[in-house]
Amino acid sequence: MRFSPIGKFSVPFLVIVAASILVQCSSVKPTSELPLTEFLTELNQDFKRLSVPLNYDSWEAYAKGAPEAYAKMAAGEKALNDLFSSPTLFAKVKRLRENKDLAPLDRRQLDVYYYYFAGNQVAPALLNQITDLSTRIQQEFNTFRVKVGGKELSELELREILKTSTDSKVLKEAWEASKAVGERVEADLKKLVKLRNQKAHELGYKNFHDMSLSMDEHATKKLEAFFAALDKETKTNFRKAKADFEKPLAKRLGIAVADLRPWHYQEPFFQEPPDVEGVSLDSLYQNADIKTLTEKYYEGIGLPLPGVFAKSDLYPRDKKSTHAFCYDLDREGDTRVLANITKNDRWMATMLHEFGHAVYSATYIPKSLPFLLRDAAHTLTTEGIAMLFERESKREGWLKASGLLPRDEAKKKALLATAKRQTRSRLLVFSRWAQVMFHFEQKMYENPEADLNTLWWDLVEKYQELKRPEGRNKPDYAAKVHIVSAPVYYHNYLMGEVFASQVHHAMAKEVGKGADPNQFTYAGNKGVGEFLQKKILDPGKSYAWPEMIEKATGAPLNTKAFGYDTK
Repeated sequence: MRFSPIGKFSVPFLVIVAASILVQCSSVKPTSELPLTEFLTELNQDFKRLSVPLNYDSWEAYAKGAPEAYAKMAAGEKALNDLFSSPTLFAKVKRLRENKDLAPLDRRQLDVYYYYFAGNQVAPALLNQITDLSTRIQQEFNTFRVKVGGKELSELELREILKTSTDSKVLKEAWEASKAVGERVEADLKKLVKLRNQKAHELGYKNFHDMSLSMDEHATKKLEAFFAALDKETKTNFRKAKADFEKPLAKRLGIAVADLRPWHYQEPFFQEPPDVEGVSLDSLYQNADIKTLTEKYYEGIGLPLPGVFAKSDLYPRDKKSTHAFCYDLDREGDTRVLANITKNDRWMATMLHEFGHAVYSATYIPKSLPFLLRDAAHTLTTEGIAMLFERESKREGWLKASGLLPRDEAKKKALLATAKRQTRSRLLVFSRWAQVMFHFEQKMYENPEADLNTLWWDLVEKYQELKRPEGRNKPDYAAKVHIVSAPVYYHNYLMGEVFASQVHHAMAKEVGKGADPNQFTYAGNKGVGEFLQKKILDPGKSYAWPEMIEKATGAPLNTKAFGYDTK
């Protein structure tokens, strides 16, 4: 799975979770005294005026790594903190929401703004403390480079070692080096967790985890039940898939299956299955132009993105963030992707994913919607659409349309069989990894004083069924940047995968006229773009996510299609 640190979410999400200033407006009346229509217009203008420059500053920080850019980013977040911490504006929003006869778009805007304000009704000094500390830790992550044997390695070089080396000593050293950032940020992260909890307590919540779910339109108990159901539904098939790839993995390494340890699984957090197939999908991309393949793909489904490609930053460079993510900078069409393209299967999938986010941004959401609502219905829905497209990289139709398959029938058959197995294994492996993240953050915020190192490995053993390193007592959890920059976010990834399956099955039925979901592909099919435009992109954030999903797919979010995809 391409859930790189920072990856897969837009900057507005970051500023919303940090966000909160009563900005002086140019109108004669203070914003809080204006009638509903004018009030929302002014509030949208203030939100736009503050968020857009912040987004550009954030892009500069992550793309170039300059300290002054991070300083400007922190200042911009503080300005938004001030806006959304205004008790006067919050009181007005609450009062207006009490009207039973509101127009649907007005109702939705007030609901969304309610959560933006409600999460920031604490002293600006506390919000600024959180912003400063979070920014400092993010900067540490973005400029951190792994060192192995005294040599500084890029993420690509690290992953190449983890994927290709058969020397357990080398693998262990590389894996441990990838976790070194955790020790560097641990103390600040623990302070940040306590500050976030302080904010939640002042707002009347048990802890930051509980508050975050509520502010993000999730019911904690329902989400816990959702994860419990997925745990039960995926456990047996995960164990089968894991056993299938562990045997050849151990053979390749020259060790017993019982001796496999976390550094043997080729990915620092075991977010995706190891590549142990006799046929490598990476071979398809050695002579491929991944950027052009991505560009032509989106043209083929009727959702071209020429402006996005023109402004994106797609190749590795010193001081640049080493990961991948999409920015919607102004909700007017300036959408960009930051990536570090390498000629392999992982980066092909990543590019399809990130430009899926670009589709589900202001690029195709109608500009006629109010500024606030020119956004995805929810984090989980934009993640789901990106995942929907990511899966294409391993579907036969896309591989054929892209001219990537070999002419030799035996080789082609082997490649397609590998792609199908990897898709299933990836969904299963990721579902278990997401369980670790969800439950770890929940327990961390419930008790920040707990032995977090042990808690982390307890959950890794329970859900991923990896053996913890003997005698290791390091803050490995702190090496996962999402815990800093996108707290209480990971559940959206797994819910997004479930949503992606549900949308795929709905499109197979409607666009494919009842086609077998296993055979239905999107390459060159403009009906796919039309379906997404009408059902998902046009509404933007006009509906709460449960309503949007039911309108788009004909059913509430459920695990039926995901269960089909992981069998």
